[in-house]
Amino acid sequence: MTEQSPFQLRAFCHLDRIQPQFAAFVGKIAAGSPPIEGMSSLYVEMAPGNWVFRVVDSVLKAVDVKPGAQVVERQFGMFEVHSENQAEVLRAGEVVLEAIGQPLESRIAPTIASEQVITNVHPLQAQVLNRMNMGTMLEGGQTLLVMEVEPAAYITLAANEAEKAAPVFLNHLSSVGVYGRMWMSGTEADIEAARAAAVTAIQSVTGQ
Repeated sequence: MTEQSPFQLRAFCHLDRIQPQFAAFVGKIAAGSPPIEGMSSLYVEMAPGNWVFRVVDSVLKAVDVKPGAQVVERQFGMFEVHSENQAEVLRAGEVVLEAIGQPLESRIAPTIASEQVITNVHPLQAQVLNRMNMGTMLEGGQTLLVMEVEPAAYITLAANEAEKAAPVFLNHLSSVGVYGRMWMSGTEADIEAARAAAVTAIQSVTGQ
């Protein structure tokens, strides 16, 4: 892909009120300003990735928001901004669309690439997964939800809405690359409620 490659708004994702575990997890991995529970957040993913530099510059010069992440790869780029003032985050979204010269509906509508619900997780698998996760530890006997979405940044919406729906544990989240992925654990009933909320959230996003 070259600098002249067609621009693509891969994800445009507003989180109205970030949840406690989601905020804690993002705060742990954030390269920039860490958000806190209750803030509003905007995730934007685009291609080519280098577009992120100019778009973030436009946003930060126009709106009072803090950047939590800026990841630029050759193919895709992603950034996140947040604020306690939701109006500022919504305005940041408007600035993004002005900077790229495209309407919101040009974004790619997300799809769920895969999902699995594993009941009564074996303690040995839980231990292996715990070596790689960045969030709450997974315990043997819990039910595990593994979900992948495309484009990757939309997994943030799925995780945040799932946490709103049920008292589940966010074990791991990855929102960079081709696919976004999350692991969540809890009781079987809570995981089913969280999964339903995540699916509804993903299916509610309009786009191409």
